[in-house]
Amino acid sequence: MITFRVRCMNIIDQKSLLTRKNDEKDSATICELRHIVKVYHGAQTPAVRDLNLTIRDGEFLTLLGPSGSGKTTTLMMLAGFERPSEGQILLKGEDITYVAPHKRGLGVVFQSYALFPHMSVFENVAFPLSVRGVNKADISSRVNRTLEVVKLAALADRQPRQLSGGQQQRVALARALVFDPPVVLMDEPLGALDRQLREHMQIEISRLHRDLGVTVIYVTHDQDEALTMSDRVAVFNGGLVRQLSSPKELYDHPNDEFVARFVGENNNIEGTVAAVEGGGRCRVLLADGTPVRAMGMPTLVEGAAVFVSLRPERVHCGVPAAEGGFNVLKGTVSDVVFRGDHVRLSVLTPSVGELNARIPRADLREDLVQGAEIDVHWSASQCLAIPQTGSIA
Repeated sequence: MITFRVRCMNIIDQKSLLTRKNDEKDSATICELRHIVKVYHGAQTPAVRDLNLTIRDGEFLTLLGPSGSGKTTTLMMLAGFERPSEGQILLKGEDITYVAPHKRGLGVVFQSYALFPHMSVFENVAFPLSVRGVNKADISSRVNRTLEVVKLAALADRQPRQLSGGQQQRVALARALVFDPPVVLMDEPLGALDRQLREHMQIEISRLHRDLGVTVIYVTHDQDEALTMSDRVAVFNGGLVRQLSSPKELYDHPNDEFVARFVGENNNIEGTVAAVEGGGRCRVLLADGTPVRAMGMPTLVEGAAVFVSLRPERVHCGVPAAEGGFNVLKGTVSDVVFRGDHVRLSVLTPSVGELNARIPRADLREDLVQGAEIDVHWSASQCLAIPQTGSIA
């Protein structure tokens, strides 16, 4: 059985193909944030600092980051529920920085759903059309069509309390889509759902985005969610965007120490650059003098303190490939954890301490057991030497 993480990586590859196709077109800009600063009253530091962000028409952009990183504040400023202290917000080229939320024409979906408990599903979805003065015949047609899209047509007469969490979330989504907004904003919309339902809804929202072509700006702290659903991901920390790129680029080529540590699981191996070599590679000496090779960022210089970012699925256990003596460490299996379709192996090495490997269940050998003495190795082309900053904030 294929787990969600494997499906996630498959979707990342599919998304990157779509993104490349979109990039080949001259994608129109639908929304811009220019030099946005947000300082809350009494705060010592800005919640958002000099943010410049361009959103493409029809894309799925995720704002990803830990709590307090500025992602939700950014979404609230887009929605109009917060005003920036400085800067400008444009929608289709028009300045909406100080336009009231209800006049921006944006769809908004919150984690809490915010459904009217005394209204039926149909009435909840119809509400945005009613307040816009749409005639009853058009309301009925558009609501029924939207409920068909989110697969809730059969539940139109029910009230929110009669629905499951996933169904309520789809009602909230239908309400945000029914008036054909240019942009839909989603703030942690799946946070209240259990894991299985959450994964199902991720696929449903991705399908709706693909089928309808609507622009989505999505806030989450869940990395799997961001990698699975997005065309691009903006990683926030300390009120700044640390990296803006496709999910595949984000996963394979993090910009800095914070992104490398925050996005996905990593082995972070500390060392010092001994030499900058051709082909973008560098040679790194570990604390005990063991040499390893890695791809290096262009700014690296000899003597720089770095860590080698290495994903667990790229760590191999057994007979090493030819690397000229590099990227091979001896160790002892300290822990074996069964994870369904894969096994997580922890290997204690004299050079770097604990190293984690993720092995597909089909490739697991009988000798990979706790206490076994093994070699671990990896390709220089699949790890990245990143400068140490001394802080991930």
